[in-house]
Amino acid sequence: MATIHERVAAARQTLSEAGIGASEAAASARLLAEHVLGWDTTRYLTSGHEPEPTGFGDRYGAAVARRARREPSAYITGRREFWGLLLEVSPAVLIPRPETELIVEAALELFGGDRRPRLDVADACTGCGNLAVALAHELVHASIVATDISADALEIGRRNAERHGVADRIRFLHANVLEDVAGPFDLIVANPPYVRREDGPALQPEVRDHEPPVALFGGVTGTELVATVIEQGSARLRPGGSLMFEFGFGQEMVAEALIAATPGLELIEFRRDLQELARVAIAKKLELRS
Repeated sequence: MATIHERVAAARQTLSEAGIGASEAAASARLLAEHVLGWDTTRYLTSGHEPEPTGFGDRYGAAVARRARREPSAYITGRREFWGLLLEVSPAVLIPRPETELIVEAALELFGGDRRPRLDVADACTGCGNLAVALAHELVHASIVATDISADALEIGRRNAERHGVADRIRFLHANVLEDVAGPFDLIVANPPYVRREDGPALQPEVRDHEPPVALFGGVTGTELVATVIEQGSARLRPGGSLMFEFGFGQEMVAEALIAATPGLELIEFRRDLQELARVAIAKKLELRS
C-alpha cells in the first residue's frame, strides 16, 4: 500500500504533465491531500509517511483529476484563505488574491487607531466578501455595506460573514458598484473587474475557463468599472474620507488620470505588489473649505 507522501508525489507529477508549473503542482497536490484527509499542514507533514487510509486513493484521485483539467484548487476544496481567514468560495465568485490584501493593510494603517465610535465603510464588488469580512474582523467599530451585482456572490459573502462572527456589522446589498447606495462613507474599498475582454483568451485556463466572467472583465478597456468606482465612490465619501481600489497590470496611468479628473478627489499613493507593480490606488476626498 502506498504512503500518503508517495500518492502525493505521483499527483504532483500528474499535475506537472498537465501543464501546471512545478511549485503550483506541488502546492495543489499537498492541498488536495489535506482536504481529502481533513488534515492541516502540520499533520500532513508529520503523518504523511504513513500508509494511505482506506478510500483515500479514489477520492484523492478524483480531486487530482479535476485539478489536472485546470480547475482551481480553491473551487475543488470550496475554500480559500485571505488575511488569515478561511473563506468559502465557489465558481460564483472570484478567488481572492494575495494582492488584494494590500487594501486591508492600507485601511488598517489609516483607520486601525481611529477612535471614533463608528466607521462607515463600503465594499463595492464584494464577491465572496473577503474585504468586508477582513475589515470587519480587524476594525471592530466598522459598519460595512457590501455590494455585488451577483446574488449568488452575496449569499456566499453572507455565509462568510456568519462564519467569522461579523454578520451583524455587514449589510449585503444587490447593486451595480454603489448604485442606489446613499452613504456617506469614511472608507470605500473595491476590487472591481478590470480585465480587458480581448485579453480573455490569453488568461490561464484556471481563470479563463472557471472564474465568473462578471467578476473578471471590465469592458473593452478593462477600466470601465474602475471609472465607475471612482465616480460613484467620490460622490459617496465624506470630506477627508478614503477610496481604495485594485486595478490591473498597466492601468496605473489610467487610474491616475481618472482620479485627477474627478473634482474633490486627490491621489495619495499607489501600493505595489511583491513584483513592484502598482496594484492599488489610494485617494482622498478633499476637506471642504470654509
